[in-house]
Amino acid sequence: MSTSTSIFVIRWINFITMILAIGVVGFGVWMSIHHDECKRSLTIPVMGLGGFILLISVVGFLGAWKNVSLLLWAYLVMLCLVLVAILVFTVLAFIITNTGSGHAVAGLRYKEYHLQDYSSWFIKQLNNTENWSRLRSCLVKSEDCNSLPKTYKTLREYKLADLSPIEAGCCRPPSECGYPAINASYYDLSYHPVSTNKDCKLYKNARATKCYDCDSCKAGVAQYMKTEWRVVAIFNVVLFVILSIVYLVGCCARRNAARSHSPKVRGR
Repeated sequence: MSTSTSIFVIRWINFITMILAIGVVGFGVWMSIHHDECKRSLTIPVMGLGGFILLISVVGFLGAWKNVSLLLWAYLVMLCLVLVAILVFTVLAFIITNTGSGHAVAGLRYKEYHLQDYSSWFIKQLNNTENWSRLRSCLVKSEDCNSLPKTYKTLREYKLADLSPIEAGCCRPPSECGYPAINASYYDLSYHPVSTNKDCKLYKNARATKCYDCDSCKAGVAQYMKTEWRVVAIFNVVLFVILSIVYLVGCCARRNAARSHSPKVRGR
């Protein structure tokens, strides 16, 4: 690749990336003033990611614009670290999310989830008192369970519903408990549970209680996280390929910049 071409490509790629990074930082600032505690907890990672991408982009853009070999070296080193971090995270994400799946229940369209089916890392994180207290608070404030009676107005509609993992695990008792459903948000708890599952005794009809302390709820959250992590991992694979190409172009640009600054040997 010629000097002018590689410099031109790196310059404009990083200019576009700078604009996107500024957007990411702006989104993080918006999240920081949002009243939702769950979304606000993501502020630091989002702003940190945007800030780091912005820094790399500025270094790469200036290095390509001014044709400075030292800046291009710094750009390549930081980009290499990003590639390594993406690779490590993606491999770990696929390993962690390789276990756990739903169990079909006769007569129901949705699946139920068991915490012990998931990776030990997920189980450790969800059983951590501080972590779960924060997640539980978010679940109580969310509309996942509260909106069920509005969505499914009859018992028949509710029984035919295709509930999400969180709705299936946190908003209702496990099917093995045998509690009859009165509507989408109320179960007849006067029946003695037919299962020894501890979740049967933890479930309450109160909006602030439901099955938020149940292992089935933690399993529902684990399934949700697994799905989200898989999406992020696949996105990272695509991002890794794109950044690898950018890295190779950057190597060409740095090499060409170094040649343009090296003293030429005059012929005798």
